Amino acid sequence: MGVPAFFRWLSRKYASIIVHCLEEKAKECNGVRVPVDTSKPNPNEVEFDNLYLDMNGIIHPCTHPEDKAAPKNEDEMMVAIFEYIDRLYNIVRPRKVLYMAIDGVAPRAKMNQQRSRRFRASKEGVELTEEKSRIREEVLQRGGYLPPDEVKERFDSNCITPGTEFMENLARCLRYYVAERQNNDPGWKNITVILSDASVPGEGEHKIMDYIRRQRAQPNHDPNTHHCLCGADADLIMLGLATHEPNFTIIREEFKPNKPRPCGLCGQVGHEIKDCQGVAREKQGEHDQFADSLPCSEQEFIFIRIAVLREYLERELTMASLPFPFDIERSIDDWVFMCFFVGNDFLPHLPSLEIREGAIDRLVGIYKDVVHKTGGYLTESGFVNLERVELIMQAVGVAEDNIFKKRKEDDASFKRRMKEKKKRMKADKPAFLPSGQFAPQALGRRGGPQPVDNPRHAAFNMRMHGRDQQNMNAASSLKAMMKNGQQTPSGSRDASDGGPSPSGGVKRKAQDSDSEPEPEDNIRLWEEGWKQRYYKNKFDVDASDEKFRRKVVKSYVEGLCWVLRYYYQGCASWKWYFPFHYAPFASDFKDIKGMFTEFELGTKPFKPLEQLMSVFPAASGNFLPVSWQTLMTDPNSSIIDFYPDDFAIDLNGKKYAWQGVALLPFVDERRLRAALEEVYPDLSPDEIKRNSLGSDVLFIGKHHPLCDFIRELYRVNSTESVDIPPELCHGIKGALDLDENAILPDKTVKSPVPMLKDITHNSVVSIKFKDPQFQEGFVFKAVLLPGAKLPPKVLKPGDWERSGRGSWRPQLGFNPHRQQVHLDQSAFRALGHNMSRDRQRDGVYSSAPPPGAYNQGRGGQLPPSLPYSRQQQGSLLGPSPGYNQQYPRSYGNVSSSGWNQMQSHGSAYQQSQQRGRGGGGNYHQRYEERRDHRGRQGDNSGRKYPLPPTSGRYTWN
Repeated sequence: MGVPAFFRWLSRKYASIIVHCLEEKAKECNGVRVPVDTSKPNPNEVEFDNLYLDMNGIIHPCTHPEDKAAPKNEDEMMVAIFEYIDRLYNIVRPRKVLYMAIDGVAPRAKMNQQRSRRFRASKEGVELTEEKSRIREEVLQRGGYLPPDEVKERFDSNCITPGTEFMENLARCLRYYVAERQNNDPGWKNITVILSDASVPGEGEHKIMDYIRRQRAQPNHDPNTHHCLCGADADLIMLGLATHEPNFTIIREEFKPNKPRPCGLCGQVGHEIKDCQGVAREKQGEHDQFADSLPCSEQEFIFIRIAVLREYLERELTMASLPFPFDIERSIDDWVFMCFFVGNDFLPHLPSLEIREGAIDRLVGIYKDVVHKTGGYLTESGFVNLERVELIMQAVGVAEDNIFKKRKEDDASFKRRMKEKKKRMKADKPAFLPSGQFAPQALGRRGGPQPVDNPRHAAFNMRMHGRDQQNMNAASSLKAMMKNGQQTPSGSRDASDGGPSPSGGVKRKAQDSDSEPEPEDNIRLWEEGWKQRYYKNKFDVDASDEKFRRKVVKSYVEGLCWVLRYYYQGCASWKWYFPFHYAPFASDFKDIKGMFTEFELGTKPFKPLEQLMSVFPAASGNFLPVSWQTLMTDPNSSIIDFYPDDFAIDLNGKKYAWQGVALLPFVDERRLRAALEEVYPDLSPDEIKRNSLGSDVLFIGKHHPLCDFIRELYRVNSTESVDIPPELCHGIKGALDLDENAILPDKTVKSPVPMLKDITHNSVVSIKFKDPQFQEGFVFKAVLLPGAKLPPKVLKPGDWERSGRGSWRPQLGFNPHRQQVHLDQSAFRALGHNMSRDRQRDGVYSSAPPPGAYNQGRGGQLPPSLPYSRQQQGSLLGPSPGYNQQYPRSYGNVSSSGWNQMQSHGSAYQQSQQRGRGGGGNYHQRYEERRDHRGRQGDNSGRKYPLPPTSGRYTWN
């Protein structure tokens, strides 16, 4: 969803939806790295059935990370992607399905946003190169030091688009990765893996949703399947709600602002390129061994519990005295629909609705008032009642004028507060802060004081620093008077208060000179005539042109219907898009009931190379065939106007360019296809293959009940599609077709990454997979399925109110019976001594090693009964069970009994394993059999796969 502030707003308003992930880390034994056994129960005390990966959210941070050094080549990028998936798999540990979806060709409505992003990326790349060259020259002229400018090819992230060689290579590498894991990892042996690469049309998250919709419409579907979807886009929360599955969880990286980024010139952290002074880099470590490492911690993950969000929404949307039966499922659908007005990937948000200004709360309030008048809900299974929507829009339109005025007042108030804060910071900044036992302590600090230091030495430092500060202040005052032409303090002239300067002008105060210039706002929505100015500046038409305004509103209404249908039923039209850069006002939504009838049927998606021509700037044309590149650069090309070298960015009331609107021309599909007809004959066989649409691929190992069935299909060389027997595949239904590039048992799987080994003893088989098909016009019902059991309630009736027992504390994890840990002062002192990283140890006991270092004589390994550190287990409140789960953990007042409830672990695990997975057949092996097959549960020696090398899962020679 194109709303960066949505998740921040949601997590603050509904705080209990967030749960931090517990992650078990790999261990080392005698220098050998022992990987995590993902076949064991999940340390998060919940068992997931299906894991879905929106792969583009993994590909981008692995290929061009912002907080660490970028991979040196494409092979390292692929390995980084493998390791990222490994980590997610370790946390989630799915028991049925792993679905990996890469963005394929998108609908036209999405391609316009992709086009804007890629043109921006190209433009910003050129501007950054120019800025670096300019600043480098200035720094060197001042005598600064900069490392030599390495001439290396910049990774163009635009290649992460369907149809490029990079995406084709990624699909090959992921096939190898899945085969390697299913051959060697015990946690993968009974998993059904489905890979939907970039050759399959559709956005990754919507391919996942389409799979879920079609499976839950089958009679074999288990209505209590627990889904886990990985992705960072805010619209995944909407999609999770739209499934109406009772057990749906989202996993994503925890957002941490202000992460350190290295300067693009000197490579040091702490400043941006524009502020680089060319200071020589300090040695990192005694032998400069940390020169290439950034001071950053490993990114942690969080769970977003959609079931808890449903509880919040039920509490907020429940309405009394309705003229019709209340249905929370329909109310949630209406809430999802109203969120579209504040922004999404397909429509610009309405000018009067901003999330930061409480737009969603405003819409909910209006909705609860209007729904009593309308006599029904706004939506039903993805279809919109426009007559009822108009009532909400008109209610928002009545308040638009006041919204714009309040926005101006709030903005002016914020600037005034920031200005006063700067003044206070300059005036109140202490000249000297003592350390150690004299350091100021925050009120309510639970920990004890800092280690005892030498008090006489600290007192001496304070006296000397105060004396030095007085001398510096006196020297600064004298220097300022001489610079400003002032007389001595006994003189009569003083210009420090903004009085007349020697030149006769009025001096400008220092605090007024550092304010940033504001972008010019020609609309002035807070003044009368704002609608006329808006349409004149944004659309170049008069507000009195009623026909044009109706045209804009009609397109926006179509967009609302298209987006909701896209979320609940799939893509209604591959060719529809909103043909304007700006949205209308809410007050313009009048008589909209008959503005939309139905979308054109039978539309088809673009082919991959056609999409590249639609979204790429000319600077990224190297990913296209040579003759196709010419259409982007030749002045005589019939479509040269689609590829401007430069374009305007309208800030549209925002502060930064990335928030503005890129004013790019829209691609005319008919003109584009006509131009491409002339160059289609120039495609090579490889390019023709990259330009074709592909299919999903299903992978299973030799232990899977469906394996013999698929091997038999290859043996008889079946030429027709065959339906999957659902009793052999976790209740999954779909059609199977032989794959010409299949991975077959007893056939060597070549490694596409030269540094990784080939799979010589392969037992994995792959085959093409197609989702169940339905007749044209079939409607997927947005309801809870019969037999679905809602999870236990997490929120209490008075969770936002204070009672005689004090404020309510939300459930911290998935286990409602977990006992919370309570620490006293001695425990906090012990933890601070063991785990403090940032505090400078300068006390008399600072040379004493922490208790964790007392076992160095045993090879640095902790006893089995001791808890692991936060880097290993992820949480002080409950270290996840390692390989020695049989040892109880209890130290003083620190109780971790919540993690010792292995009975709850086993019951949750066995319920997931033994649940009727889609109907008939006891086709799934019980957990005890799987454990006996491996050997003793706590024993690593019984594994049937080789241990990896000591340096990690993959080695570089």
